[in-house]
Parts: sequence; C-alpha cells; structure tokens
Amino acid sequence: MKLTTTTMVTVDGVMQGLGGPDEDRRDGFERGGWITPYADEEGMGFLNEVYGRADAFLLGKRTYEIFAASWGTWDDPGDSPIWSALNTWPKYVASTAPFDPEWANTTVLSGDVVAAVEELKAEPGGELQVHGSGALIRSLLADELVDEMNLLIVPVVVGQGTRLFPDAGPDAALELLGSRTTASGVTIQVYRPAGPPEYGTASVD
Repeated sequence: MKLTTTTMVTVDGVMQGLGGPDEDRRDGFERGGWITPYADEEGMGFLNEVYGRADAFLLGKRTYEIFAASWGTWDDPGDSPIWSALNTWPKYVASTAPFDPEWANTTVLSGDVVAAVEELKAEPGGELQVHGSGALIRSLLADELVDEMNLLIVPVVVGQGTRLFPDAGPDAALELLGSRTTASGVTIQVYRPAGPPEYGTASVD
C-alpha cells in the first residue's frame, strides 16, 4: 500500500482544532473552527476523492479519538464517501500506551510502530491513509515512510496552536505533483518526499 497523508493547515501552519471551537483546546487554544468559512464544493470533492481511494487508515491517538467521537457515532448519511471509508476499512492507531478502542475494526499499534507500518505498506492494496495526526506524520517523514502528501492550505492566519512542522526538526525536500485552488481560496498541494534538500554554499571572494 502507498502511505499518503492529508492535512489541512492555515497559512501559518496551524493544524489544531480546525473543525470546531471545542474540537481541541489543548494549551489554551481558542481559535478552533477556522476551516468552516472556507469549506466549499471543490474542497469537499477533493476530500471525497481521497477517502474513496483508502484501503486502511493510520491515525494518531488524538485524531482517532476525534474521529471516533464524530464519524464513528454519526448515523450513515447514505451519501458520504468519508463516512463510508472510515466505518468500513481497517483503522490502525499509533499509541505509546495500549487502550481499548470502541470503534469497530480498530487495531492499536503500541509496540514498534515503524516495523508495523512497514508491514502494513507491504500488504496489497491502494492507500494507507493518515489524516490529521501531526506528530505521527513528522515521525513517518523522519523514517522515510511517507509516499505522498496532500496539503490543503487555508487562507487564514490564526496566530496560535499546534503546527504541522515545529520551529526545529528534520528537513526534507518535496516534489510538487499537483496544485489547484478552490473557489474559497484553499490551495491544494500534492507532494512526494524527495529526500534531503539541497542548500546553497557560501562563497568567499
């Protein structure tokens, strides 16, 4: 399976609490729900297409709990590729501590996550998808396990909150595979990790 990540971020890189004011208030975050004014038909169409390609999901524990409390409890709307995928395909949760998930078809990966992900990627199928799960994405990138990244960049600066990439961390070059902008101004970028970046060298006159 190809491991893909899909993340919605603000222009200043924040990914926390996008869905609603009470979705994730860690560290006093008070500006949740920033995605709502920018949700449009084209953006939802892209997400529906992405989820429609899924064969399994790999999530961090916090993202899993948010999804389980929403998508995992809502009745089938009958026309949602996202609901259908999340409630049909296997879900794997990377967690440092074992826990008992209540959402059906969930497996907790609490041991060697790298080895477990490598085994999942070796299985036949289309995509093993990561949604949200910032810390997990950073770890997977560092271990060179990510095959493709979808970034949906929302035209807003929120000025606080957890960012996808911290101020200091490992570096990586990205190859741009595709780009488009929705009517509401969300830029959808599709990247492939391309190894370490190249840097200019200082010259002495």
